[in-house]
Amino acid sequence: MAAILLVFAAGLLFSFLDTSAKFLGAAGLAPPFIAWVRFAVHLVLAVLILRPWRHRAAFRVASGPLQVLRGMFLFGATFFNFQGLKSLQLAEAVSIFFFAPMVITALAGPFLGEWAGWRRWAAIIVGFAGVLVITRPGFGVFEVGHLYLICAMLSYSSYVIMTRKMSATETAESLIFYSALAPVILMAPAVPFYGSVPATAVEWIVLMSLGIYGGLGHWLLIKAYRQATTGALAPYPYLQMVWMIVLGYLAFGDVPDGFTLGGAAIIVASGLYIVHRERRLRLRSASAPNAETESLSKRL
Repeated sequence: MAAILLVFAAGLLFSFLDTSAKFLGAAGLAPPFIAWVRFAVHLVLAVLILRPWRHRAAFRVASGPLQVLRGMFLFGATFFNFQGLKSLQLAEAVSIFFFAPMVITALAGPFLGEWAGWRRWAAIIVGFAGVLVITRPGFGVFEVGHLYLICAMLSYSSYVIMTRKMSATETAESLIFYSALAPVILMAPAVPFYGSVPATAVEWIVLMSLGIYGGLGHWLLIKAYRQATTGALAPYPYLQMVWMIVLGYLAFGDVPDGFTLGGAAIIVASGLYIVHRERRLRLRSASAPNAETESLSKRL
């Protein structure tokens, strides 16, 4: 129960993050600058909490280029998400983002050797149908905001794949620290071109809060997954949809239409089936009498 509550709290913080970014975008601040400040504040918090000067061994890297690439994938996910939020409702944006677990399942085969069977591929196709229900290309509904959110989802999926691949050789401290350091340094030259001074004290407070929401949200998720298994917690991040609908209505007066809610339901159902299927496969593999039976169970 403690782990579930941590996931709830993390989802609420991420919802505050997106709501704040949408508010700042509507106020005229450029999404690249908003994203950069989010990571800059995150980096300051990481330095204060992790204290790399006291634990230097924990921050040594096995592959610097991969650390940089992973950090830029996370920055890309944040930037494209903030860019898309300028024109999309919060609920609409998070619905598309929820397709990421299915993309990760598809990419895990060629990049991690974790091939999905036909049932999970069927769930991926159904989930993609949910994305089409939301965006409705060809019906005059699809806009550039949808394209930005699709890019954000793909970038985040690549970030997760790299995290899973690098976790065997990199420390958790280095993965947290360099994912913020890399985009802050590499995107700093662009700040003079996109940076703008917030007009009010409220905008300053909201801007500075972005890194707190993002950093604290990821920290709560880490604590949650230390207390419970991934399979046990997998359904609960989808409840972020509730927070996004409520905050979208309270902050912007947005009410998602039936297509958004229907497409979101399809995506969530597909994601939950993949979670259920992968849990069944883990149990079956654990009880498989030999390697041949284990391999067959994974293909099915």
